[in-house]
Amino acid sequence: MSRGRKLKLGLFVQGAGHHVAGWRHPKAQSGSENFDLIKQVAQKAEQAKLDMIFFADGLTTSASSPASVVTRFEPITLLAALSTVTQQIGLAVTASTTYYDPFNLARLIASVDKLSGGRVAWNVVTTSTPEAAQNFSNTAHLEHHLRYDRAAEFVEVVKGLWDSWEQDPYIVNKETGEYIDQSKVHELNHTGKYFAVKGPLSVTQSRQGHPVIIQAGSSGPGQELAARIGEVVFTAQQSYADAQAFYASLKGGLRKYGRSPEHLHILPGLFPVIGNTEKEAKEKYEELQHFIDDSRAYATLEERFQYDLSSYSLDDPIPDIPESDGRKSRPQLLMKLAREKGLTLRQLYREVAGARGHRIVVGTANQLADHIQKWFEGYAADGFNIMPPFLPDGFDDFVQGVIPELQNRGLFRTEYEGSTLREHLGLPVPQNRHSIVPTP
Repeated sequence: MSRGRKLKLGLFVQGAGHHVAGWRHPKAQSGSENFDLIKQVAQKAEQAKLDMIFFADGLTTSASSPASVVTRFEPITLLAALSTVTQQIGLAVTASTTYYDPFNLARLIASVDKLSGGRVAWNVVTTSTPEAAQNFSNTAHLEHHLRYDRAAEFVEVVKGLWDSWEQDPYIVNKETGEYIDQSKVHELNHTGKYFAVKGPLSVTQSRQGHPVIIQAGSSGPGQELAARIGEVVFTAQQSYADAQAFYASLKGGLRKYGRSPEHLHILPGLFPVIGNTEKEAKEKYEELQHFIDDSRAYATLEERFQYDLSSYSLDDPIPDIPESDGRKSRPQLLMKLAREKGLTLRQLYREVAGARGHRIVVGTANQLADHIQKWFEGYAADGFNIMPPFLPDGFDDFVQGVIPELQNRGLFRTEYEGSTLREHLGLPVPQNRHSIVPTP
C-alpha cells in the first residue's frame, strides 16, 4: 500500500437495492422499511470491518417513484436505532442544508453521535429536487449557487454549535450543588447572511469531537464546499482517468483552506455484480437487466435531467439537453457517458437503472479486488462506497469474496483501529475552538 494509506470502504444501503429492478430478483428481500433486514446488513458490514454504512435521503416521493426510493425511514431516526444494535461501524446520514434549520440539525446529529459513542457522519447535501420546496411551505427552490452559499454558512453554524461544550463539563458535586462547569459552556451568537443563532446547544460532544463531515456534490461549487469542509467525499466516476483527475483536483484544492490531503477521503460509488466466473457474473448482470421495465425510461431520465424528453423516441441518440438549475455534476457525467458510448435514450436509461451513473463492475471477486486496488494505488480513489444491486445476497457476495481478497493483499483492515468513526478513517479529532490556547 502506497505511503501508509489504508483503503476505506463504506456500504451505501438502499433497502430495495441499488438496481432499479433489483427488488424483482428471486433472492431479493424488499427492505425500504424492513428494519430487521437493515439491521442484519449493518451487522454483516460491521463483521466485515467496513468503515461505515451510509443512508441517503430524499424529501419528495410519490407512488410512481422507483422502488428503491418510494419509501424510506427518516435516516437520523434510523441511525439512532442502529446505534443500539452495532458497536463499532460508522453510521452516516444525509440531511439537507436547504430544508433543515442549523440548530435543530446540529442537535439531532450530535445526539445520535453521543448515543453511538462517536460513530456518526453527516452527508451535507443542498437538495437538487425543486419539488422539495412544496413540502416545506416554499413556492420556489433556491438557485444552485445560493444553495451552496447557504450550505457553507450552515455547516459553520453547526460546527460552532457542536463546540458549545468543551470536553468533560460535568462536575456533579452533590455537596457543593455544582452540576456543570459553567466555564466550559459557550454561546455561539452567530449572525450571518442566512442565519442568526444564539446557542449553546443542549448536547455535549462525543468522544470524536465533531461528527465526520461528508460532501457529495461534484460540481464546481460542490468541489469548493468539499475542499472547505469535507472529510469524506462521495462521488460518481466512470473512468479511471476521470477519477484520477477529480482526485488530483479536489486534493489540490485543500491547500487553499490550509488542509492536509490525508484529511479528506474520496470514495466513488461502486456497483458490484460478482460471480464465481466472469461468465457467471455477466449472466447475473443480464438477469438483473432483464427485470427492467422500459416504460419507466422517460420518467427516470426526465427526473435525472429535469428536462422533458417525451418528444424523442427511446431509440434516438441522446439529444442536446440544456443544463438545469437542479443537479449539475450527475447530468454532466451521464451526458459524457452517453456521448462516449454512443448510447440511445433507452440504453442510457438502462445504465442509469443499474447504478445511476456510478461505476458498474461485473466479474469475479478477484477482478473486483483488482479494480479496487488499481484505483486505490493509482490515486483515483481512497476507497469506495459499495452499492449492492439487491439485498442481502448482492452484499453477501462482496463480503464473502472481495473482502477476504483485499485483506489477503494487505489493502484492507482485519480489525478496527478504534471505536469511533474518526479512528477508523484516520481523521483527527477537531480541537474545540474554546479550548485553543491563544498564541502569545
